[in-house]
Amino acid sequence: MKPTAPRPITSTPIASAKAARLRVGALSPHAPTAFDIRPDSAARQKIARDLDLPNLPALRFAGQVAAEGDEDWRLDAHLSARVVQPCVVTLAPVTTDLEEDVSRRFLAQMPDMLPTGAHASALESEQEEVEIELPEDENIDPLGREIDLWRVMVEALALALPLYPRAEGAALGQAQFAADGVTPLSDADLRPFAGLAALRDKLGKKE
Repeated sequence: MKPTAPRPITSTPIASAKAARLRVGALSPHAPTAFDIRPDSAARQKIARDLDLPNLPALRFAGQVAAEGDEDWRLDAHLSARVVQPCVVTLAPVTTDLEEDVSRRFLAQMPDMLPTGAHASALESEQEEVEIELPEDENIDPLGREIDLWRVMVEALALALPLYPRAEGAALGQAQFAADGVTPLSDADLRPFAGLAALRDKLGKKE
């Protein structure tokens, strides 16, 4: 069971992206560092534009960052937001309240994506099957000099957005396409990945 994020113990809310960057060298390995991010109206408007949202009336991201082992760090937080999206059927505005627990691990050494020698074996024979070992925990990031809480918040918000918001009374049939013998993907299958890569590219370029 995923642990519920602790409530922040800080009384000074963070309102800007610059203030939401934590220098790893300044973090205490002995006690958690709490944070409480509450973007102001201008910051929420910018986030809304980045996510193609008509409006983002409310957003808060609060929790803590704590040491995990000798080199790694763990973030546990709670995201709460009110978002406005166009209905996929009528284009009428749809308001949704979101509540999500967020966990992220920042590792000094990332797990290997391929077994030792797998790449060389693949080059020797195109017919040889190569297994790719993905990390068991998908919520991991490489540890750098800073932990960008703002980026984590925006990414968590993007993942939590409804893919197909519908106004009350609007109905839309669901079409699924797949080859014979293949199970088609559903909305739930696509949700964790929809638009996240493009969002990360957009945020990276702006930084």
